Amino acid sequence: MSQPVLFIAIERSLWLLSREGDEWDFQELHTTPSRIQALALDHYRAGVIYCGTSDDGLWRGEDGGQVWERIGAELHPRVSALAVGPRSWEEDIIFAGTQPTTFYRSTDGGDSWEECPSLLELPSAPEWRFPPRPETSHIRWIAPDPHLPGHLYLAIEAGALVRTNDWGDTWEDRQPGGPYDTHELVLHPESPGRLYSAAGDGYFESEDGGLLWERHLEGLEARYAWSVVVDPNDPDRVIISTAPSARAAHRAGHAESYLYRKTAEDAPWQQLDSGLPDPEGTTVSLLAHDPYDPATVYAINNRGIYRSMDWGEFWDRLDLSWSEEFSKERIGAVV
Repeated sequence: MSQPVLFIAIERSLWLLSREGDEWDFQELHTTPSRIQALALDHYRAGVIYCGTSDDGLWRGEDGGQVWERIGAELHPRVSALAVGPRSWEEDIIFAGTQPTTFYRSTDGGDSWEECPSLLELPSAPEWRFPPRPETSHIRWIAPDPHLPGHLYLAIEAGALVRTNDWGDTWEDRQPGGPYDTHELVLHPESPGRLYSAAGDGYFESEDGGLLWERHLEGLEARYAWSVVVDPNDPDRVIISTAPSARAAHRAGHAESYLYRKTAEDAPWQQLDSGLPDPEGTTVSLLAHDPYDPATVYAINNRGIYRSMDWGEFWDRLDLSWSEEFSKERIGAVV
């Protein structure tokens, strides 16, 4: 029987990467009228996935993404971030962020949504700006804390990384010295309080739940950080994807991107290249763990899907029917 490995959004289409033994399959599941930019798997409802789009609202897929319906009429149509409460919470709750910046939660599988307006009362809120559209901002990432039910972090693009201890009823504002433009935030499953931020202003770590931050840049020549994965067995082993700039990260015609790894807390970054495509022409990768083997990591970009089974030392490109059109497209989300 085929095992689902990753759901991958490529512009307006959602694809499923699965395998059976040594054989890989890459199947299109769903298309939407606008770009897919956020995905989340439901830990409490088997086979349910949520899909947020850039202008067509929120979709819910059931039966592993075989059946779809549009939900969340209360939400803004630009759904930019999604998350489901982790299994450790034992709370069936879904979170959604939108553009303009608004935070919502649902406790009934997405059938109804409640807005949490206190987010916009934070002192830094008037300063939030998204450079390509400076009149607005959006929620880029939602990271529930697996160690503390009701505690989650919110990345605003651009301007703040904030947190809540009560499911979004109240919020703590950004901390001095913290990341300004977080794209992805990861929490370590075995190390409470350990945070990792891949941000437009570099790469940051915190060991105390985001009160104090340290910027790690040694060895990092391309510093526009986009995606991050952490070894679940070693909180000091990290892989990130970067580019010299936002333009080089996302536009295939101007693309230039890299992968870097560090293997100890104070170690410098080392560029990874064995088996990876040439940085020029390669859009910035989205990184993901294999759900069955956390030591295996995937990097997905416009060139294809690359796998490392030794924490980034060597990579191989999966043998898939990767459309030539994908080389011009942006990878929107991976889960």
